[in-house]
Formats: sequence, structure tokens, C-alpha cells
Amino acid sequence: MTRPTSRRTVLTAALAAAAGAGTVASAGPSSATVSRTPSSPAAASLVDNRFWTTYTDWRCGSSAGTRAVGGDRPGLVISTPAGSTDYTDPHTGTTGTWEYGTWTSPVHRSAVPATEVIASWNAHTPQGTWIQVELRGGYADGTDTPWYVMGRWAAGDTDIRRTSVDDQTDGRSSVWTDTLALDDAASGPRLVSYRLRLTLHRTPGTTLTPTVYRAGAMASDVPDRFTVPATAPGAARELEVPRYSQNLHVGEYPEYDNGGEAWCSPTSSQMIIEYWGRTPTPEDLAWVKPGIEDPQICHAARYTFDNQYEGCGNWPFNAAYAATYRDMNAVVTRLGSLTDVEKLITVGIPVITSQSFLADELAGAGYGTSGHLMTVIGFTADGDVIANDPASPSNEAVRRVYRRREWENIWLRTKRHDAEGQVKSGTGGVCYVYWPVGPTAGQAGVLRSLGLT
Repeated sequence: MTRPTSRRTVLTAALAAAAGAGTVASAGPSSATVSRTPSSPAAASLVDNRFWTTYTDWRCGSSAGTRAVGGDRPGLVISTPAGSTDYTDPHTGTTGTWEYGTWTSPVHRSAVPATEVIASWNAHTPQGTWIQVELRGGYADGTDTPWYVMGRWAAGDTDIRRTSVDDQTDGRSSVWTDTLALDDAASGPRLVSYRLRLTLHRTPGTTLTPTVYRAGAMASDVPDRFTVPATAPGAARELEVPRYSQNLHVGEYPEYDNGGEAWCSPTSSQMIIEYWGRTPTPEDLAWVKPGIEDPQICHAARYTFDNQYEGCGNWPFNAAYAATYRDMNAVVTRLGSLTDVEKLITVGIPVITSQSFLADELAGAGYGTSGHLMTVIGFTADGDVIANDPASPSNEAVRRVYRRREWENIWLRTKRHDAEGQVKSGTGGVCYVYWPVGPTAGQAGVLRSLGLT
């Protein structure tokens, strides 16, 4: 089966053109307050994670109209609004007035002078509220990027239409849907720091507020590579993860990226959400036409849909959707090897990975793809990957076993050849990791070791 070309291809092609193998020495930190929280030790030379989640985190940085709240799950909310603003939704043409408050993080000094930065966030946005997430990078030469919009987001789609923002660039870096990337990684200055700015919006005259529980980013400098080193197999384990096929939904709700044939990302997200015991309510699913099998997959597609990208594959939007369920954490990151995935599987945490490959590069898949999400649910005694592959003809056929060496390479490489022999890009280990609030001690230890808590 040949998968249709996705809009993610536009992003990966652009990143491939921008990517380079050079390195740039880092400059000193800017004069702004710098975050000193330890960065991820995982894949230390390639990836840096920083997430703001604690009451202390939310009290740092600078606030205008927002405040930190404590409790079992600390967060950021609107206090007394800093002002009001008009927003014209580009996807509906509707202009609305919103009260807002802002929070700006301290400068985070990345352990990795980066070529790419991907933000992700977890928030509760009741009807009548939404958030905007922005990121400002600091270059190694001491200058800064503009404030880039990384997403305008709400859990629902009645107040605003969830959207990324195109055509953001300063001539040295650009935003491609959900990824801030250097335009010339070979010779341009690396991104050595960044700040986040959150703007929380609500209907004027109400006491409504969004609550942001987690916000942060993954900065990385993954070198150009067609192949990656092989890792030795670790412990064998298989998790009992629900199995859903996106192909059961081909042609359903074509307004969401032409229907199920393009729903690998939300289908994978829904599998993991249900693995953790969370499901949409009957009221949540009331909008789905009667008689549709697994209506929650349609629900996931609708509520991950990015109206600018015109697809359900926006990485942070999938993580944010997962975190709309009760007491769920979700991040977008990169992992360094299948060994890292094995650590998560061992403590009961499945991983959603993003990869591109030709049909003959992954034995048993039966198709090629320019971009596809699957869920790693375990490893065999020989170290091969057990995956729930949503690009399967039925739910029963979703469980697959793929050769370890092939999987590791198609997931972690940054360069590949397409069927015409043209050089294209790979994701370099991008994945989603979802887990509940209050993980076990073992889960917390592994998450901490990978820089995800």
C-alpha cells in the first residue's frame, strides 16, 4: 500500500533543505534571567528538554494578569486581566474581543546549541477560553528571533479554530507548522536559548480561565545521517494497548484532512489515551454519526485538527489533545535510541514514533510513507519492535512485529532517499510520550532520566 503524501512532507522537505552537519560554538547567556534547571541527560549531545510544570516554575519569569495556582497539579491561570484584545479568526472570519493575561518564562539556556526547537503544552481550556503559545530564540551571536507563534490552541473548536501560523521568519530561522528551524544549519548561528510566552484568553466579563499545567520545548541538533548505530536488544516486554485501524475510517469526515487515510497521528494518540484508562464520554461523541465503528477515532481527528496545516498531524496539538483527558501529561520530544524506548516500555509507558520509509525498508509493513505515526508497545526476546500500526486493514491486524535494525534506522535517521532516488528528510527520533499524573516510582525515574519531567 502506498500512503498518500501528507502535508508533513512540506515541513520535512523544508527542514531537509535547511539541515546541515556543521557546528557552531555557543555564545554566553543573554542578560535576561536564565533558567538553571538541569536539562535532559538523554542523548545529551543531541537533545535538550525543558518543561515548566511546578508552582515554583509558574512563579518565576514575568506575569501580567496571570498567577500561579498550587495543589495536586500546579498551573497558571488568569487573575486580573492585563487588558483586552480583538482577534480575527483567519479560518472563520469572525472577530471577537477577549480579555487576556500573559506569562513569560525565564530564558532557558539549552545544553544543546540547536537547529530546531519544538514546543509542547498541556492545558485545560473550558468553552470561552483559549491560549496562544509563543517562543523567542536566542542565537549564538547574541541576537534574538522575533516572538514566533507556535500555536493558537483550544481543546474545542467553537470559540476559535485551532491553528498553527505560516510565514513566520526573520531570514535566519522559520516556523514550519510546529517546528522552529534554522534556515541554514550549516553556517548560521545555532539557537542557544529560548523563552516561552503564554497568553491566556477568556470571554470578557466572566471569571473563566484556561489553566496551563505544562509548557516547554525540546531543542535539538541531530546531525545529518542516512544510517544510525545499532543498539543491542534489552528486556522483552509487551504492553496491552488497544488496537485501532485508521483505515476503517477512510472517507469519514473528509473535512479533517480527507478522512481516516490521514489519521495515523490521532489514531495512535487515542490508543495510548485508552491504554491509560481515559475515554471520551458519550456526550463527547454525540456529534459523530450513528453506526460509525470506533467513533472516538473521529473525535480524536477533529480535536487534533490544525486548520492552517489542514491536517491532524501537528505534533504539539496531538500532545495537547492527550492532555485534555483527566490527569494526563504529554510531551513532544526526541529520543536517542531504541534503548530509550525500551526503558519506557519496561516501566509500562508506550511511545508514539514518527518515521518515513520506502516499502522495502520495513519488512512486513507492505507500504511506503513520507510520514507516519505508530505506537511502540513492546519488544520481542530478540529485540524486535512490537508496534500498533494504524495503517492496517482492520483492528485485529494492527499489532505488528518489525525488525529492530530496520525500525531503528527509519525512525532515527534525518536523511533518506525516496522512490525516485531524491534525498528527503527523516524525523530524527521525534516521538510523543504520554503518561498520567502521579506515575509510579519506576516510571518517574525513567521519565526523569530522559528529561521529560
